[in-house]
Amino acid sequence: MARRLVWSSAAHSHVGMVRTINEDACVELPTLGLWAVADGMGGHEAGDVAAQMIIDALRTVSPPPDWQDYIQEVRRTLLRVNHRLREESARRYQNRTIGSTVVVLLLRDNQMAWLWVGDSRIYRLRGNRLEQLTRDHSHVQDLVEQGLLTTQDALHHPMANVITRAVGSADVLEIDGHCSEVQAGDVFLLCSDGLNKVISDAEIQRVLSSRNSQKSVRALIHSALLNGANDNVTTAVVTVSEEQAVDESEEKTVPTAQHLARQSQR
Repeated sequence: MARRLVWSSAAHSHVGMVRTINEDACVELPTLGLWAVADGMGGHEAGDVAAQMIIDALRTVSPPPDWQDYIQEVRRTLLRVNHRLREESARRYQNRTIGSTVVVLLLRDNQMAWLWVGDSRIYRLRGNRLEQLTRDHSHVQDLVEQGLLTTQDALHHPMANVITRAVGSADVLEIDGHCSEVQAGDVFLLCSDGLNKVISDAEIQRVLSSRNSQKSVRALIHSALLNGANDNVTTAVVTVSEEQAVDESEEKTVPTAQHLARQSQR
């Protein structure tokens, strides 16, 4: 009989070396199988308010027993926040944009789903292969896909910070998402662009290869700060293990279905 999958995680947000306000926010709810990173839109009104509003709303999600219903409930939550931000913009900010990116990871048993808006990212380390699971909703990414810009040149492009989607930026919110299966040994990184713009994929892979969530978060933040961190930096790392193979130095988290069953017995 296959062993059940469990996960351990860690998350941290840092203001960085240049900014005075942290417009990033994150949530880590391992017993519910939910993690998220939001990055308020720099240069716009109340980006920190937008990011925190998203994270606060996700904290209130009550996972339905059905997996697909859970994914849809997270989608509905983001749509409700989008509507609230549009109302807030009209009421208090003369219709100026109040917006934020968001990336969400959901895990249950051997299933995973990820949803995102904007250029915050999810990476997966499987074996020795690091893969970016999200596609940036950004102007430079569009140029790269059109063959008008190289990936390296995109990092230094004058419009590198221009995103094409954000929660709160339009009345109709488009949310991208995918589902897949999880394997023991998978490691997931959720991050704001303040990390991936100053740390290479090779460095991210090296750090995640420790397969220790706490150590990886500390190392990634430290590396970003050493590289100048001219933006806020937020990371969440989730390490998946077989139940009896979990790293005892990190808190063991029961699968969500098992957690919900325990809750219903109380």
